[in-house]
Amino acid sequence: MHFQFNKEKFMALLDICTYPDPVLRRKAAEIKEVDRDVLKLIDDMAETMYDAPGIGLAANQVGELLRLLVVDIQKEDCEHGLIVLMNPVIVAAQGEITCEEGCLSVPDFFSSVKRYEEITVRGIGRDAKPLEINASGLLAVALQHEMDHLDGKLFIDRLGLIARDIFRRKWKKKQKEAQT
Repeated sequence: MHFQFNKEKFMALLDICTYPDPVLRRKAAEIKEVDRDVLKLIDDMAETMYDAPGIGLAANQVGELLRLLVVDIQKEDCEHGLIVLMNPVIVAAQGEITCEEGCLSVPDFFSSVKRYEEITVRGIGRDAKPLEINASGLLAVALQHEMDHLDGKLFIDRLGLIARDIFRRKWKKKQKEAQT
């Protein structure tokens, strides 16, 4: 864990769990109360996501089994900046889009994944109030990707047989290289 001084308070850069860490396969628990610990985790997750750099991070990626995600697609034309969602649920979805995805928990691997093109997500925002987000394109993909994490799923689980085989080969090769 690293510490950075930012805006007159310390924020921790959290360690990101990587495949095949078992915590990535566990389903996260609902957040019952937005307390000081949850708010600190939100700040630390956002700092970690920006530092990585990434566009999204789910709590179980940093070893916390809570239904919490942060997303910032960092595009000028996006009306949302940093999105914080607790206990998110997709309440409407339509269309299909195929996007190249990567993951901070599956470093150095990218592949095309099919997702809904447009979604409506409900959850709780950082202020502990209900939040509804209508998302399309990259934002919809990022939200679905992070929500999968909360259910113990990785984007590699959504790959077809050939792409999954390519991933396995690359991962095994990377493991062998790390041992030498």
